[in-house]
Amino acid sequence: MLLKDRLIKNSTIDMTSTLTDSKIFTKKDMIPTSVPMINVALSGSVDGGITPGLTMLAGPSKHFKTGFALLLASAFLKKYTDGIVLFYDSEFGTPQSYFTTFGIPFDSVVHTPITDVEELKFDIMKQMKELTREDRVMIVIDSIGNLASKKEVDDALDGKSVADMSRAKQMKSLFRMITPHLTLKDIPMVVVNHTYKEIGLYPKDIVGGGTGSYYSSDAIWILGRQQEKDADGISGYHFVINVEKSRYVKEKSKIPITVSFEGGINRWSGLLDVALDGGYIVKPKNGWYATVDKDTGEVRQPSMRSGDIVDNKKFWMDMFSNTDFAKYIEGKYKMSMGSIMESDDVQGSI
Repeated sequence: MLLKDRLIKNSTIDMTSTLTDSKIFTKKDMIPTSVPMINVALSGSVDGGITPGLTMLAGPSKHFKTGFALLLASAFLKKYTDGIVLFYDSEFGTPQSYFTTFGIPFDSVVHTPITDVEELKFDIMKQMKELTREDRVMIVIDSIGNLASKKEVDDALDGKSVADMSRAKQMKSLFRMITPHLTLKDIPMVVVNHTYKEIGLYPKDIVGGGTGSYYSSDAIWILGRQQEKDADGISGYHFVINVEKSRYVKEKSKIPITVSFEGGINRWSGLLDVALDGGYIVKPKNGWYATVDKDTGEVRQPSMRSGDIVDNKKFWMDMFSNTDFAKYIEGKYKMSMGSIMESDDVQGSI
């Protein structure tokens, strides 16, 4: 028997194998959303999406964090119609109408109310123990931002006002226990979190929950926003996904997404900004937009208004079909997976 076969046979761990046969290192399950630039924020590619592991959506209040989480849950259920979303709820700010808006069937969501970190930890680990790699489950936690520790609750009931030093430890314990199971059992998990401002001359947003949630996350978005106005007042918001951490996307990438009060997420939002940066669309001095042939500089479609472009499915599908726009986006946002060391034939003598 070969040495590698003896090592595999002697292992007490179920999924031990060579990398060739490993289920862990096979191609990751990719779940695309209907919004190309959301896919870019998740994977660096317009036809990518969310993968198994921990994705954290962080930001101040009213920054559409739950909306983005439900968009990802909706994408999961569209790919796996027999799938289940395990929804842990600590804020109870998500009415049933939100699920309806995103096309999520009520009977595909297992709703679990939680009141403290320990309660979440005990329940989620019991669920993890019973799940297998064949079960189609996605986990959403909304949210950990204001979730108290059991000690903090007990101290309040006992009339104690001492500072709680246990929350960060319990939060770290929670994510330390969960993280391996997500990859081993092929489970995507989305966690909504809060941010706070760092103290200093140029304060930046810091993800709450201590280092445990930060270190365990495969991807972290920090969300910003600007108001979108029309003649009647505020019509929605321009959100910016700041990629704080990712295994696929260049960190510190900024990806714009528009959400209107009437139409929800603009499916094609963000693409115009990228097309302008890449020279696929130009904006002459007259204020109108035009598409150009990048090789020849020839104007293809002159005199277009932004309204003719930003929510035009045919326009963007033609752009992807007839140009290398998707490849440009990948080059702009996707993390390089190339060699990190020079090959022996190009290295100099030492």
